[in-house]
Amino acid sequence: MGINFKKIFVFLGLTFSINWLMAILFFAFGGRWGTIESLVMAAGYMLVPMIVAIIVQKFIYKKALIKPLGISFKPNRWFLIAWLLPPVIAFATLGVSLLFAGTEYNTEITTLLERYESILTEEQLQQMQNKADVFHSHPILMGLLLGLVAGITINAVAAFGEELGWRGFLQKELGFLGFWKSSLVIGVIWGIWHGPIILQGHNYPLHPLMGVFMMVVLCVLLAPIFSYIRLKAKSVIAAAIIHGTLNGTAGISILAVKGGNDLIVGITGLAGFIVLGLVNIVLLLYDRMLAKEPILIG
Repeated sequence: MGINFKKIFVFLGLTFSINWLMAILFFAFGGRWGTIESLVMAAGYMLVPMIVAIIVQKFIYKKALIKPLGISFKPNRWFLIAWLLPPVIAFATLGVSLLFAGTEYNTEITTLLERYESILTEEQLQQMQNKADVFHSHPILMGLLLGLVAGITINAVAAFGEELGWRGFLQKELGFLGFWKSSLVIGVIWGIWHGPIILQGHNYPLHPLMGVFMMVVLCVLLAPIFSYIRLKAKSVIAAAIIHGTLNGTAGISILAVKGGNDLIVGITGLAGFIVLGLVNIVLLLYDRMLAKEPILIG
């Protein structure tokens, strides 16, 4: 079967056009990141790759959806790995974050409030304080439990919107490149796709311009991990679970870190890049030395 570059460009053209127009209109009409309205916009933003993938695959090119795009709910051990690996990454990143100069371990809620005081309103900060008072539990434990639950429920549903596009449609269409090259291309595209919301404060509120570059690096590091899970599980649902759970538990990596900034600490910072780089190395060694059916041949 030949390589259909036109199909790839139609998908990317529609996805970027719709998403970037959404972001431009949202901020042009006074939208502000960190508000309830931005959460609604972000949810819609994540669903666009899925919608476009379905339109291109099913209605423009008249191809099947379920099997080609890896839509399978048949569970296997890789679903469990997809669910439990993100908190491992988050805790490892917490440890690496604390190795940087100017950071220290502090579990008081004031540490978290100080980190967000420059981007959240007083009302939002008070809501965070109230939630902490209600739970009366260690913030890391609270973050872990809430993140794991969200990771296989609401977060996974939202993440499926992205994953059907990136690890379902695009990974299939770029399969001719081999695993690593296709992961690199998807990672770069995925990172750039985040550009408009990064510029408005998502993930890197103190460094939005540098944040665009950082987001590309983050996505390049995440892409092989998500793709490997998707291929081993034979399901894009597993990719949605690891994506959703990572989003849900990422906060653990900064909950108890006082000091540092958004370029250094946390999964989206240098600390996270170090951990994700190590995970990629472990993934490569596992596939070559222990896996019964190696897939990293490209």
